[in-house]
Amino acid sequence: MSDDPRRELAEFLRTRRTRLQPKDVGLEPGPRRRVAGLRREELALLAGVSSDYYQRMEQGRDVRPSEQVLDALAHALNFSAEETRHLHSLAAAARNPARPPRPYELEEVPDTTLRLLRGMTSPALVVGRFLDVLAWNPLGRALLGEFTRQPQKERNLLALFLHPEADRACPNRAATVAELIGMLRTQVAADPGHPRAVELVGELAVRSDEFAAVWALHDVEEPTRGQMRLNHPQVGELNLDWDAYPIPGNPGPVLMVCTAAEGSSDAERLQQLAALPGAP
Repeated sequence: MSDDPRRELAEFLRTRRTRLQPKDVGLEPGPRRRVAGLRREELALLAGVSSDYYQRMEQGRDVRPSEQVLDALAHALNFSAEETRHLHSLAAAARNPARPPRPYELEEVPDTTLRLLRGMTSPALVVGRFLDVLAWNPLGRALLGEFTRQPQKERNLLALFLHPEADRACPNRAATVAELIGMLRTQVAADPGHPRAVELVGELAVRSDEFAAVWALHDVEEPTRGQMRLNHPQVGELNLDWDAYPIPGNPGPVLMVCTAAEGSSDAERLQQLAALPGAP
């Protein structure tokens, strides 16, 4: 993770530009093409900005693109809605002067949310801004098993799936890791200097080559919903849908609830999970 928001913006633009081929945007590739993806000047032309201005953006220099320029670049790069929002977040961070390092307080789960958790009949977790698992209900504990007994700072969803041995417990582990890293990058872009974000990304990049490689792709995901596929040691394979619900208050933890289609084999296995000792 770069400490310079301008560098983050530059790298995001560069990775997306090099993924696009001229034919993707209606350009003729031409002879003797030696660069991967679009050239800088081609993208600048498509977005209606000067080549020099765009080059300074990719160099991480102090430029402050307007909303209109950002939207033009997003359109030229065929961005999704998620990527467009991420581009605007990065640009907003790059416009603000660097703030001095600050201590951070651990995220807390309101008592009302804890009471709600205890009354829920589906596996549910409270997940912090940067994927730290802060709380769970009994069925969530039964789903995650030993993970819930890890030290607090180790209880991060990425730590759960990054271990190579997780291949046995998560058949589509690589896709799950990529999705979680995309979610983390989206959250980091909203507050790039947050101490927990800097600490977590730094630790994961050192400990996991897989994380470092996927992080360098600059992919983004909105942390709103997804799928979780697990091989539970006691009930077998579970294919669950999850939705994240923001907890009222300042931006922070969300309530992540896992469900299965009514009448499905996954719903039956959730019932088996609930019947295990220690589950509700």
